[in-house]
Amino acid sequence: MSTRFKPKFNIKKGDKVIVITGEDKDAKKPRTVLEVLLQEGRVLVEGVNIVTKHTKPTAQNTKGGIVKVEAPIAISNVMLWDAKAGVGTKVKRERKDGKLIRVSKKSGEAIK
Repeated sequence: MSTRFKPKFNIKKGDKVIVITGEDKDAKKPRTVLEVLLQEGRVLVEGVNIVTKHTKPTAQNTKGGIVKVEAPIAISNVMLWDAKAGVGTKVKRERKDGKLIRVSKKSGEAIK
């Protein structure tokens, strides 16, 4: 991504999201965001994009072997989950008491 401006994303760590495209697409199963990688424009989502990683034996892991881990996916492939409506939703930002809050466009509820 460009380094001139800091990207603004509506998804934060700990949010519930649904995957809208790709191999793990499921519009009815909300999952948790583990990490947001701002510079790459990617997110690490729990249980999505599982890859096998070959690890060498180290002091911490004396066995080594093959480990299954989550890999990041593009942030455009996920949508915030609206618990009240029970579907994915777009987000708008509103200023309330001098602070920007995220508001669901489907239900109009503020997102914590």
